[in-house]
Amino acid sequence: MQRPLDQRRELGAFLRSRRERITPDQVGLPHSGRRRTPGLRREELALLAGISATWYTYLEQGRDIRASDQVLGALASVLRLDRHERDHLFRLAGHEPAAGDGDGGEETEPLAAEAAVVPLLLQPHPAYVIGGTYDVLSCNQAAEELFPNLVAAGDRPANLARWVFLDPAARDVLVDWEPEARGLLARLRTLAGRHPGDPRYTRLTDELTAGSAEARAWWPQYDVQPRRGGRKRLRCPGRGVVDFGYAAFHVAGQPEQTLVIYTDARAAAD
Repeated sequence: MQRPLDQRRELGAFLRSRRERITPDQVGLPHSGRRRTPGLRREELALLAGISATWYTYLEQGRDIRASDQVLGALASVLRLDRHERDHLFRLAGHEPAAGDGDGGEETEPLAAEAAVVPLLLQPHPAYVIGGTYDVLSCNQAAEELFPNLVAAGDRPANLARWVFLDPAARDVLVDWEPEARGLLARLRTLAGRHPGDPRYTRLTDELTAGSAEARAWWPQYDVQPRRGGRKRLRCPGRGVVDFGYAAFHVAGQPEQTLVIYTDARAAAD
């Protein structure tokens, strides 16, 4: 259903006002010389929230696009909105305010701004933070370039599992696609086992098995595997196949949120 133009403009103005009151220091961003705008730049907020800068710009401009509860929750977290402001954001976007913990409804997974900024500080090394269901909660430009189409560009968050199984680009980037995909599905099975009946995992696995013959065949095998570091071969733009090492770290206080950092294994060995 299309929202009135006045309401869309009000949403854009509200987002802009809250963006302009958050300083780079508050979210741990380094100083980058003179700034033409107070507060965060649009592209900085978009990266911290794990969404496309172009798509966020459209939202702030009042275009008729729809943001999911999870995207709104990510924006509210980075902008440090209180409960009243958060409810106002959801209503302007045409949603009922998100239910609080234990209130039922679809669960969102906010990422603290202090954690969201870490991938940006790790540039030029590809880095991202993923949640329990492999939603990409924050990523840097190097990760966007290495994993094309991974950043959210619509009304749902980017998701690494959907990208691996449902985006054709993944089979080109991941040189050893089958073992990588099998490992990811086994880790997803492990996480789903910790949350029996959680609709987030049911929705995701239903989507993967409906859209991927491999996921449909492998899911009933009940392979399990913890999240961990390792090495993988990735096809990089302009560089060909590169051997990467990667490390995974849990976010303090959020054991299912994981920071993943990639480094060129050849450069690290020099």
